[in-house]
Amino acid sequence: MDTSKHTLSTLFEQLGLASDAKSIEDFVARYSPLPSEVAIQDAPIWSESQSHFLEEGLEEDSDWAEVIDELDAMMRH
Repeated sequence: MDTSKHTLSTLFEQLGLASDAKSIEDFVARYSPLPSEVAIQDAPIWSESQSHFLEEGLEEDSDWAEVIDELDAMMRH
C-alpha cells in the first residue's frame, strides 16, 4: 500500500506531465486563471484520462483530493 504523501510533483507525474517545480509553475502560468464556473476536471486543458483521474480523486475524496484542491486554488489566481 502506498502511504506516501501526495504532492503537486507526484500529481503532475500521475497526470503524465513534467513534474519539476519550474514546469509546474509554467503550467499554472500558461493555463491560469480558470473561469470560476469551470470545475478543474472539466477544464479543456486535460485529456479524457486526466480529467477522469481528477474527477475521481475529488468525488471519492481520495488521497489525491487535497493536492488536486491545491492545484485548483493555484489555477484560480
